[in-house]
Amino acid sequence: MGKARDLRFGALVLDETCLFARRDGETIQFTKNERALLLAFTRNPRRIMRRSRLLDEIASSESGSSDRNIDFLVNRLRIKLGDNAKSPMYIATQYGEGYVWIASAAPADSIAAASSAAPVNAFLAILPALGPLEHRFSRQASSLIGQLRDMIADGIGAGRKVFIAENGPPAATDRLHYLLQVNLHAESRRLNCAATLREMPSKRIMKAFGLPLDIEDATSFTSEAARVSTGVIGALRQALADTSTGLGTPIDAPPEARLQNATSLLSVSNRKWLASGEQLRVEREQNPSNADTALQWCLHLFARLVMTNPFNRMSLEERDCIESEIEATVLECLPAIEANPVLNLAAAKLLYFINRGHLELAEDLADRGFARTSDFAAALPILGQLRGTRGNFHDAIVFFDRGITMPDPPAGFVLHMRVLKCIALLAAGDRAALDQAAAAADLSSDCPPEIALMIRLMIAPADRKLPAALAQALAAVGPSGAVGVIEYVYFTGARQLTSKQARANLMRGLIAHVTDLYGAELVPAFVIESTSLARQANHDGTYARRHAGPARKST
Repeated sequence: MGKARDLRFGALVLDETCLFARRDGETIQFTKNERALLLAFTRNPRRIMRRSRLLDEIASSESGSSDRNIDFLVNRLRIKLGDNAKSPMYIATQYGEGYVWIASAAPADSIAAASSAAPVNAFLAILPALGPLEHRFSRQASSLIGQLRDMIADGIGAGRKVFIAENGPPAATDRLHYLLQVNLHAESRRLNCAATLREMPSKRIMKAFGLPLDIEDATSFTSEAARVSTGVIGALRQALADTSTGLGTPIDAPPEARLQNATSLLSVSNRKWLASGEQLRVEREQNPSNADTALQWCLHLFARLVMTNPFNRMSLEERDCIESEIEATVLECLPAIEANPVLNLAAAKLLYFINRGHLELAEDLADRGFARTSDFAAALPILGQLRGTRGNFHDAIVFFDRGITMPDPPAGFVLHMRVLKCIALLAAGDRAALDQAAAAADLSSDCPPEIALMIRLMIAPADRKLPAALAQALAAVGPSGAVGVIEYVYFTGARQLTSKQARANLMRGLIAHVTDLYGAELVPAFVIESTSLARQANHDGTYARRHAGPARKST
């Protein structure tokens, strides 16, 4: 086994698996449920962990689990860690919401070399653990593990990596879909084996096996390895099917095809949703309780908001009516889609977009959907957007870059990710990186001309004169079109940002160029209130007229 990797929080050194901690020469032991909470906290630093989420992390065998049980466990952890609820160093209380791990981790000296290793990317890792007397049975154990690996690899097909984790448990940075933990315990002439298949990174148990093996009977080893591998293969195939259903994709299609189709339908504003409105309306009338159809209908409504010409104004009343229907429908569907990651991601996308106070719910849905589909490309856009909403643009861009570099993406996916990256950099105020990212985003293909024009106007620097072609295009849409594009950018990208500065960064260039041509009074009052840009402009003269001749005013 490889040496455990530790995390240092000041004087506290925590084993990565949270089995124990060390402080000033003292070893601190944790119970199973304390360990589960510590893992949840340290893997989600500076994020609110609701009691309901923490309840999911503790052992399911513990009856009567409740919010009070979580509070009890947290208080017990605080005592062991030497923490204080009134002036916390590790676990802070977010009143009315949950708890937050506030300590910043630094790698302990003993893991400096290990932390630099490249993360493992695999479909399945087999983690062997041999109990007492391991030296006597190492040959038999190695034979069993090797047979399991070969049989499972043959059964799940080429292109899916299966490896034996000889150096110990996977690191938090490793990208694994599934983990098969094989615990071997020797007794006299018998080798007891307990195998547990888990989904990663959620660690949900999918299947468990128990098998006693006669150490001198090679046939017993082979037959039991075949039994376990057959069960694992069946569970993996079923998991692939379960995690790729939804959004109307035919269930007889291969899981890979369903996942790619869902990626296209979720990550890009797919024109299918506009065209299928009448069909979905009829299907909803025929089967109003079908959550999949209901969310497809919501994606149709979403497409009506984002796939319209940005320069054609939509009334605020119509937009509000559509978003209210999306909100009510999605919230009604949530209990029915609890176990479906594809539909969780769809719901997260929709709740994020309408921006009606459901940000934490959208984050929870997206994280749980991603936990069950760790290499699922469709999760990357919404995860990046949610990180950017909180102002964590570095992490947002990590998700977008991961999507950009994925092999064999659906048509239009890479362009979509490049555009989202540009928007994140614009909101972050990183002009140098934005110019580089914009140069890589080819808007001449796979992008409607009016959307491409909107993007170019949005990312054009506020302090530079527009290129002649862009200036002519903005003049051609007239005052109504200029107001339309300001509202479009605000509703589809700016209002979701929690920081007023980030909203201002996103809107600044577009408002500058519209104001320069048509006057500041054209900017909608709610955009002014949300960004304060018009007040800044009037105060410091940022938006000076740069075009010859009198400015055209809105009538």
